[in-house]
Amino acid sequence: MNNENIILLSGPFVAVDSTGREWTLTGIWIFDEGYGGIDVYVDLAESMGDEPLHEDAALVRQILARLRVLGYDGPDFGAGEPDLQDDRQIVLEAPESFSRFAASKGWRSLADDYPDDAASADDIAADVASHAVFAALMRRLHAK
Repeated sequence: MNNENIILLSGPFVAVDSTGREWTLTGIWIFDEGYGGIDVYVDLAESMGDEPLHEDAALVRQILARLRVLGYDGPDFGAGEPDLQDDRQIVLEAPESFSRFAASKGWRSLADDYPDDAASADDIAADVASHAVFAALMRRLHAK
């Protein structure tokens, strides 16, 4: 992995899982750009072995608490795909609203490079105004 492509959100801290075991988390990070949903990576100082820490509610709550201290104010995360988990890394799937926080840390949405086909508020307002003018003209024609 190229460290130039990551955004470190948090340095090391200790968290406790639901069994009471302490884990040293060496960092929380994301890739610097992507589409839509963002995977959040949490590195561990030691191997988690067979422990499914990405599903441990107590540990995930502490990771979220750390992110909230850093400015994240959105909903809780979901567990990342089991196949994404590594021996010394937890992967969590952030909700769409996380992108605002991520952008404040330097993340860039690649979707911004492609304009949305949806109508903007200005387009809708112009369309409503055009429709009103057209309707008025039609009423005049029918009145004659």
